[in-house]
Amino acid sequence: MRILLVEDDSAVASFIRRGLREEHYTVDVAPDGEEGLVAGQTKEYDLIILDLLLPKRSGLDLLKTLREGRVTTPILLLTAKDRPEDKVTGLNAGADDYLTKPFRFDELLARIRALSRRRGDLVSTVLQAADLEMDVLRRRVTRGGRELDLTAREFSILEYFLRHPNQVVTRTKLSEQVLEHDFDTFSNVINVHVARLRQKINDGFKRKLLDTVRGSGYMLEVPEEE
Repeated sequence: MRILLVEDDSAVASFIRRGLREEHYTVDVAPDGEEGLVAGQTKEYDLIILDLLLPKRSGLDLLKTLREGRVTTPILLLTAKDRPEDKVTGLNAGADDYLTKPFRFDELLARIRALSRRRGDLVSTVLQAADLEMDVLRRRVTRGGRELDLTAREFSILEYFLRHPNQVVTRTKLSEQVLEHDFDTFSNVINVHVARLRQKINDGFKRKLLDTVRGSGYMLEVPEEE
């Protein structure tokens, strides 16, 4: 699950990003409303966490612009503005939830999971390929009934493969859609993560699901009858 966090307070942003990474979420951070708008309009996210008091463009203006542009990504407002009328204004502008600062991190996680379950009516949260199964909400992956121990990066990469089975996924596409926007696309990190993931889901099983497509990228190959 990939999250866009639009927050100008670097300490708060660092705290949230670190905590969400520990929960296996991929997090991009935008420090102002302009960068947040560009990211929200041009990249695919499962959730946007948005402060209202932002430099360059207010969070409320950003929210309205995204909704006017038909961006349907769930948006959680996370702000110090705690007056009832502020909540009403934010929700009426298109936000899906509203959490005030200061906040408990476990409550933030609970609200993220609730929004994920709600979105699960449109987007599957249990993904399967042959005997490989991922429960996105419970952050659990099994193959042949055996639980696999994946890192946060491996989990995110595998989720992308499971949502795009039998398709060649390029290294560039993984960089754009799975990893944080400040990731160095010229490094060898993608290859290392995919190699480790391939070993975990292939080793010990007769059917090899994930493989390299020489000169093109990678593919999670699942027979049609599966």
